Amino acid sequence: MSQSAIIVEHQGEPRMSLAEWAAMPEDDPGELVDGRLVEEEVADPVHEDIVSSLNATIRPWVVPRGGFILGSEAKFGLGPKRGRKPDLSVFLPGGAVPPRHGSVSAPPDIMVEVISRSPGDVRRDRIEKADEYAAFGVRFYWLIEPNARTLEIFQLDAAKRYTRLLGASRGVVDVPGCPELRLDLDALWAEIDRLGPPAPVALRPKRRKAKAKR
Repeated sequence: MSQSAIIVEHQGEPRMSLAEWAAMPEDDPGELVDGRLVEEEVADPVHEDIVSSLNATIRPWVVPRGGFILGSEAKFGLGPKRGRKPDLSVFLPGGAVPPRHGSVSAPPDIMVEVISRSPGDVRRDRIEKADEYAAFGVRFYWLIEPNARTLEIFQLDAAKRYTRLLGASRGVVDVPGCPELRLDLDALWAEIDRLGPPAPVALRPKRRKAKAKR
């Protein structure tokens, strides 16, 4: 997570191991960064709609071919003190097979992150997670930015660094590394445009100052 993430750790409490993090209940949020549990971003309907739409597009392509697609609660052990939960992860046919239970230690072929609006989330996805996923050995890293309406696909090179393979904002895109898989970006943006206006932000009532006793 970014430096703006809230660390869910009480002072003096021991740090969490990867095994302890992997054994946490599914409904307990958080990712593991340097042995500490940190809060995840709060996903809004735009974020969830995009993730759901991508899942609906990729699943019919990858599963009949013998691959797998995992959702946002799948836990990946990137290292002894680091665990992440990408928005989507894809294991292409003929590659690694994710385990039935526990954290995943084998890198998927694709990891997908939908960037939320806060600067901290942008930094985390574009810099921190990119470095981590590259070191883990993820072949393709997808970044979708709803505000800019862009899809970027990066490919891992021999030096374990990501190079930008594709950038698109409209039209139907042929997905690199996935023969016959296409993403209709115009349809994706049109779908989120059908969502309602933002909900009003609830303001906390101001506290009244106590009157000084005479």
